[in-house]
Amino acid sequence: MSFASIADGLSARHNHFGLLRLLLALSVVVSHAVSVTTGRIEDEPLTASTGFTLGEHAVNGFFAISGFLVTMSYEQRGWRDYVIARTLRIAPGLIAATLVVSLLLGSALTRLDLGAYLADPRLWRFITGTLTTFKSAAPLPGVFENNPLPFPMGTVWTLKYETLCYLGVLVAGLAGLLMQRRLALAIWLALVLATVAREIVAPDGAKGVETALRLPLIFMTGGLIYLWRERVPNSLLGLGVALIITALLSATPLYKAALYLVTAWGVLVLALAPVLTGWRSEPPADLSYGVYLYGWPVQQAFVALFPAASAFLLFWPGLAVTVAVAALSWYLVEKPALGLKRRLIARG
Repeated sequence: MSFASIADGLSARHNHFGLLRLLLALSVVVSHAVSVTTGRIEDEPLTASTGFTLGEHAVNGFFAISGFLVTMSYEQRGWRDYVIARTLRIAPGLIAATLVVSLLLGSALTRLDLGAYLADPRLWRFITGTLTTFKSAAPLPGVFENNPLPFPMGTVWTLKYETLCYLGVLVAGLAGLLMQRRLALAIWLALVLATVAREIVAPDGAKGVETALRLPLIFMTGGLIYLWRERVPNSLLGLGVALIITALLSATPLYKAALYLVTAWGVLVLALAPVLTGWRSEPPADLSYGVYLYGWPVQQAFVALFPAASAFLLFWPGLAVTVAVAALSWYLVEKPALGLKRRLIARG
């Protein structure tokens, strides 16, 4: 009996990767609208019902898409073009956002006078820390000090894991592991078992350990789905069944591993399912990265300017400004960088 596979979805004329990335980025903004006003991550949507915030679910989806597309990128491009493509997609937008937040937004909102702010070593530690180690909890001098959560760029921490996953694909590609699908599958299985073992041994352990397993596992699942794309089913009905099974496992140590795997497969099914890909959904501009980077600092700015306002009232103007700034980021920074990427790859 034949079935639609992920490979069949890739051969279709359209897919929904661009639309899904934008929706996931907007979900992060929706999720953070609560915690930036209360200071409590546990107040964010879906935390009580699923154990993860809406923003964390969205990040999971990002990593699944990234693992799939980045693995495909390496296989199709080779290591040189892969490095150029990954660097020019991530670095320019991050550099621009860090400088905009620290030098423009920070200068406008700091309680210090401008000279003292620009001379403060904490400003330059913030810039170097954000760009070199992706620190998301670093403060800016005199900025957001009275906000429930005082740090200006609360989402960049995921870029550390994203970069490490990119390096993992590069190393695996250079070592020939992407050509040895069964060996890659064995490494993935070990990561799944480690995730389950953590839930058995230390279910209430450090969040950092959970994250260090969660994001690489989801990324690698996306990559493996690409490598085994001819054999992985592409079924909305199957996804519905998998979600029900995951819900039934919620009280067991298998729940989180099942959630990660179903999320990774599910977001790819939504991007490639034949019943959904008959229409073009690609946004005219890829605002997802800009929305992800600027959503938090824009929301923080509104909380600082209107501390008595509710999360609901601050969300809408914050969202509008975030989308506008993301558009500027796309047209002024990210799109030109991708143009340079194409020229460098073509030259190579």
